[in-house]
Amino acid sequence: MGKRIALFAVMIGLALTVSVCADDNVQAVQEKLRDGGFYSGEIDGAYSSQLAAALTRYQIRKGLAVTGQLDVETSEALGAKPAVGPSTAATEQSSETWRRLRKRERRISTKAQETSSPTDNETPAIGTETPPRSAPAPRARTSSEIREPASSTAATARTSSETTKPASAPPAPVSDTGSSGDGDISTERLRDYVGAFVLAGLDPHVGSEADFFADRVKYYDQGVIDREKIRNDLQDYAARWPERHFWFAGNIIIEPPHRKRVRVTFPLRYELRNGATYSSGTINKTLVLEPVGDDLQIVAVSEGKAE
Repeated sequence: MGKRIALFAVMIGLALTVSVCADDNVQAVQEKLRDGGFYSGEIDGAYSSQLAAALTRYQIRKGLAVTGQLDVETSEALGAKPAVGPSTAATEQSSETWRRLRKRERRISTKAQETSSPTDNETPAIGTETPPRSAPAPRARTSSEIREPASSTAATARTSSETTKPASAPPAPVSDTGSSGDGDISTERLRDYVGAFVLAGLDPHVGSEADFFADRVKYYDQGVIDREKIRNDLQDYAARWPERHFWFAGNIIIEPPHRKRVRVTFPLRYELRNGATYSSGTINKTLVLEPVGDDLQIVAVSEGKAE
């Protein structure tokens, strides 16, 4: 009996030690993300939706797969150990993370903005757009969609998020500089919004990205359709491609507002899989956003094949 009690005590001690190490690891990550301007919460070692939102910001900046988790690739970039908190798998936690990003709390100091840029050779993207294509763009999607080049043998493509990165040169970082021309819609706000849009595609509530759309939307080559039709389309797509991986592959490009609307274009690289069926590629995705109160909504979405 005494041996059993002693063994039980040792097991409890080991479990507590592992827990402390895990907390210390997450705490170190929180400190690094705070120093980079991505996180403004408590340094408490807790794996929360606020930390998941900060990890998403970091992944976007570094061209890592957008997962909102301290996965292997992200942990290596941060010099930490992989850690996925139990709560991050919960439906409520997943929804809370992208909703937090979408609303974007005020969190970055001037110093943090200066230190959060991954390189010194980023170029301003304001006022620049992806040139129009000579032919209709193939349908593609991100967390909210991706449709793949017509020349590919695989079916329609779309994406969400992941940890796989191409073996070629790493993707260019998202530009930090400039604003949309509207004091209330900064580049930081738009980056968070796009990240939330992508992350919503991984929500256990399939079709959550539909919440980003207006009641009526100019939707790819389908013309103007309502939000429920969009939700159905997203659900059908998720069923077709149950494994979806996505990361940013370059700068976010912002066209200044016109009639209270702002046009945001960004390159997305995707990997999609359904059993033995596989598709991958890169597209330039464009969202036309319109302010609604203190939020934004998508009124048009389109894309073209990346050159």
